[in-house]
Amino acid sequence: MSIRPAALALALVVPAGCLPEASLDTEVQQASYAIGYDMGRSLAEIADHVDMVAMMQGMSDALGRVESPLDEYDVEHAMEAFNEVVQTARAAEAAVALSAGQAFLADNAAREGVLTTASGLQYEVLREGDGAAPMPGQFVTLHYRGTLPDGTEFDTSYGGEPATFGVGQVIPGFGEALALTRVGGHIRAFIPADLGYGAGGMPPDIGPNQVLIFEIELLAIE
Repeated sequence: MSIRPAALALALVVPAGCLPEASLDTEVQQASYAIGYDMGRSLAEIADHVDMVAMMQGMSDALGRVESPLDEYDVEHAMEAFNEVVQTARAAEAAVALSAGQAFLADNAAREGVLTTASGLQYEVLREGDGAAPMPGQFVTLHYRGTLPDGTEFDTSYGGEPATFGVGQVIPGFGEALALTRVGGHIRAFIPADLGYGAGGMPPDIGPNQVLIFEIELLAIE
């Protein structure tokens, strides 16, 4: 028996914790999960502004080849209004985050052992290195951990293999921090938003104007 589109839409709006656990044994199941996961990630930044029931109804109607009750004029004007709401919310979020980041960095700069460069990057040496410092154009192998000021971890190499990448392939603040580190060294860098991902952030994990904190353990220069 096939599932009616309306039933599919109803299933999709059930909170994730209430859904039956999906089987991911076959390639079709894995691909289906990946499609849904990518859709969820793409919507994460605007999820607070989306009417989930209406969105799922739209998906259901499209899958069921039901003609949309909205004409092109309705869609165009609704999307213009929606985009304005989202942009206004993003601007407000960015302003709050910028102010909070500036306050955090001002307090952090006063801590013993924290140094501030001309660009505004802050760092503290956790362990001095005795090797060479990386230069532009070189590749480095390192362990790193990225967190937000509230402690939320958004990326790390710890628990796996060290990462290897070019000195110029990272955000400006990370690249500057690398240049301050010698092989064998371990530093913690506090990166202002303008040396990181700026007002755009890196959704869904990094919001606009976020200060980023990176622990960097330089293992080798390739």
